[in-house]
Amino acid sequence: MNEHAPIQTNNLEAFWMPFTANRQFKKAPRLLVGAKDMHYTTADGRQLLDATAGLWCVNAGHCRPKITEAIATQAGQLDYAPAFQMGHPKAFELAARLVSIAPDGLDHVFFTNSGSESVDTALKIALAYQRVRGEGSRFRLIGRERGYHGVNFGGISVGGIVNNRKMFGTLLTGVDHMRHTHDPERNPYPKGATEHGAELADDLLRIATLHDPSTIAAVIVEPVAGSTGVLPPPKGYLQRLREICDQHGILLIFDEVITGYGRMGTPFAADYFGVTPDIMVTAKGLTNGVIPMGAVLVRDEIYDAFMGGGENLIEFAHGYTYSGSPIAAAAGLATLDTYKEEGLFERAQALEPVWADALHSLKGEPHVIDIRTIGLIGGVELEPIAGAPTKRAFAAFLDAFENGLMIRTTGDIIAMSPPLIVSEAQIGEIVDTLRAVLRRLQ
Repeated sequence: MNEHAPIQTNNLEAFWMPFTANRQFKKAPRLLVGAKDMHYTTADGRQLLDATAGLWCVNAGHCRPKITEAIATQAGQLDYAPAFQMGHPKAFELAARLVSIAPDGLDHVFFTNSGSESVDTALKIALAYQRVRGEGSRFRLIGRERGYHGVNFGGISVGGIVNNRKMFGTLLTGVDHMRHTHDPERNPYPKGATEHGAELADDLLRIATLHDPSTIAAVIVEPVAGSTGVLPPPKGYLQRLREICDQHGILLIFDEVITGYGRMGTPFAADYFGVTPDIMVTAKGLTNGVIPMGAVLVRDEIYDAFMGGGENLIEFAHGYTYSGSPIAAAAGLATLDTYKEEGLFERAQALEPVWADALHSLKGEPHVIDIRTIGLIGGVELEPIAGAPTKRAFAAFLDAFENGLMIRTTGDIIAMSPPLIVSEAQIGEIVDTLRAVLRRLQ
């Protein structure tokens, strides 16, 4: 049997696909049946260069031997172990490994199964922490316009992407949003953090004045806004947020689901920008996207605040059936080994200027109105078709797929984040293919 044969089924309707134009897809399915290193294999046997690391997650490349072997071995040894009142060694080992690469002070890890769950866990930790330390009046959560924090109710409440929010009622109460940092007029075609806009962090002061700082529990931001179209922060912006939070007793949460695990050429964006949050949300690259897993890292003083009372009492009434599951923990450990042994974080750091120069060479191509790069992330913004937003970028996505390149689009922005194993030649191939796609667009 051909392992790459098309799926034989007459019922594509059974699967309600997430974040997908289902009717369009099912008329002309784009099926992936294999993957290795930098490439997917399509159902019709073509090789597809992965410029998106799957979905921002396959940082070490596809089907890496150490990771797949660790999963198989663990599945045959200990397939599942409950995380409530029980444990298994690999979860503790993985937590210790994460602490060893995290910024100083983030010394405790709570495991989840996704970025969305990590966000909601972080928000619950923040609210509960304020209460256990005697600051129960702090119930407000502050997000940011254009922020993406997953799809659970907490995440879409603090998130700021309209289409992800508008169908779902009132969401969480006590939530407000800072202004976004997208300012293409002052920061056209940036490489890295933008020059202008640090003062936008002071929007937090405006909100604090409106509500009173003593009512605010936490602020959550992506260090680099990803799913909204790659928005690097202004220089000094994150530092200013840190100052304001310290001044007013507000917790600072970084959503590093996309920026964590080498995407910025450092373990985390907190390292890249030199700003340490109180809580850090991660997922995706933690297991190379192979097994669902997330991790929330917290400062010592947050964890310690919960550890009073009787030793037999459950300190934090929260968790998941699969928190720190054996197979996910094994995948996480093998992924961290792969990053370290192959020097992939350092590789990403070295490739950042190569990546930036290559993508910015698309300036002046048809329909391109902005290009933004930072770390191994890039966004190419296209001028929308009048009266048909998203149509031009989606056409680019389809054309790229037919010509051997996997990209991602959000609105009319092409977003890319290749695996950290990408070569300079493959960066050139990505850009050359995309250049040809842009020149064919209407």
